[in-house]
Amino acid sequence: MVEFRALGPLEAVVDGRLVELGAPKQRALLTLLVSQVGQPVAVDLMREELWAGCPPRSAMTSLQTYVANLRRVLEPDRAPRTPATVLRTCPQGYLVDGRVVDVDVRRFGEQATAGWQAWERGDPRQALSEFEAGLALWRGQAYTEMANASCVAPEVARLEELRLSVVEGRCAALLAVRAHEVAVAELAAFVQAHPLREYGCELFSLALYRAGRQAEALEVLRTIKVRLAEELGIDPRPALQHLEREILNQDPALDRRPTPAMPVPGRPRAAPHVCTTRPRHRPVAAEEALCLCPPPGPAWPP
Repeated sequence: MVEFRALGPLEAVVDGRLVELGAPKQRALLTLLVSQVGQPVAVDLMREELWAGCPPRSAMTSLQTYVANLRRVLEPDRAPRTPATVLRTCPQGYLVDGRVVDVDVRRFGEQATAGWQAWERGDPRQALSEFEAGLALWRGQAYTEMANASCVAPEVARLEELRLSVVEGRCAALLAVRAHEVAVAELAAFVQAHPLREYGCELFSLALYRAGRQAEALEVLRTIKVRLAEELGIDPRPALQHLEREILNQDPALDRRPTPAMPVPGRPRAAPHVCTTRPRHRPVAAEEALCLCPPPGPAWPP
């Protein structure tokens, strides 16, 4: 089994060994194919994407050379003149066969799903473990070498939205296991980088309050209220407004009630939200059911 690591610059592990993938365009070609794992990629598309719409006359020859080089790297023990099983030829062009490779993108989706499932059944420690295992797979921008390609960019955006949701899930789990100070540190950086994510701000405010920093907790809520109004022309969702009232009143329930309900994928929506476009070519079943941006679901399981 060949392992591809695409949550960052592309890496390939063959027989337990990290292999060299060659020149930049050769790496970019493999990245493009891995991003469409299990689906054929047409030669014309590869030429357009690799040469930014201006392929030279030698492009086809170069593509064939890149494919031959990659096949030698990915299947070093393949006998001469036998069909390739990892990087296969198909009528439209080439494909990476999803049945014989493992891609970290798939495993990340599985860990995210397992984390939300643990959260839903009231097991925050298991949720925390699953979320952390999934986030540990990330080494940079997904499909780095081809992140701006027209057929890859939607998947990059989908994965980044999923990553941010998992970061929030991890922080919610930290709060649920009473790791308030750790959650404060994590959420401070997260909210600074993503100031319009309401759930992250809700978690940050609650974490600050539970850490004995009431004034700062209120300031987080007031700041996002101003930003939402000025940048988007909307009010905060009711959960944030309710949390502000509870903090102002120093409601004892804030110290003993469960963490605010997490936006669990696949839940019906109570209000419209902007969704990340999901590309039609998705071959991986584990992530197919993940709707990335529903509002928070029902309260913590009893």
